Amino acid sequence: MSPRAQATARAAASSDAAGRVTALDWQRIEAELDEVGWSTAGTLLAPDECRELREAYARPQRFRKRIDMARHGFGRGQYQYFAYPLPGLVQDLRTQLYTRLAPVANRWRRAMRLDAAFPDAHADYLARCHAAGQSLPTPLILRYGSGDYNRLHQDLYGELVFPLQVAVLLSDPRSEFTGGELVLTEQRPRMQSRADVVPLAQGEAVVFAVNERPVQGTRGSFRVRMPHGLSRVRSGERYVLGLIFHDAA
Repeated sequence: MSPRAQATARAAASSDAAGRVTALDWQRIEAELDEVGWSTAGTLLAPDECRELREAYARPQRFRKRIDMARHGFGRGQYQYFAYPLPGLVQDLRTQLYTRLAPVANRWRRAMRLDAAFPDAHADYLARCHAAGQSLPTPLILRYGSGDYNRLHQDLYGELVFPLQVAVLLSDPRSEFTGGELVLTEQRPRMQSRADVVPLAQGEAVVFAVNERPVQGTRGSFRVRMPHGLSRVRSGERYVLGLIFHDAA
């Protein structure tokens, strides 16, 4: 493909990603994020795109690092962080989703009595991350087999943290795996934790809090922690694309 054709294809893919993100029900998504800290966003990837990303997992040159979860006590399973440059669709979805989520992130910061800190453009936020020594890409693919799971955790990679992230299920729960549900928890001060289980269809995305979110109380807003994990996969293989908007140190 000629450079001109590549540029044309890249522009078309970027426009397609923008269209997919714009078509989501953002009024509902933002309301649910404010209410419970997570929201199923709708379908972002077609089955053939899910398959291509799953197949990319076997090409180590596309990734900067592989993590064996059992070795580090994180659970069981594997994940790999993409290297820069990211695959075109992953890059475009990350950019477009950030643009829609930055206003929510700034509203949350103000509610938690923090300065609004997130610029409108993702490139500007990444420049801020890189200036702070966080220059390693964080989008990743996770692979779980039978018996694998992920302990409750938060994806914090440095001082700068964007408070929302997106996960897209790449496998079909109707035919490719059983179990393996995303588990989101809410830990309020002086209260027992609450858990939600989030079922997803292939290609469907969920937006959820990375670390903390504000909750309105009788005396104003207070912060709650939102660790997440994955229940045990009972059979088959489960792949997921993770889109984290801050880079890592």
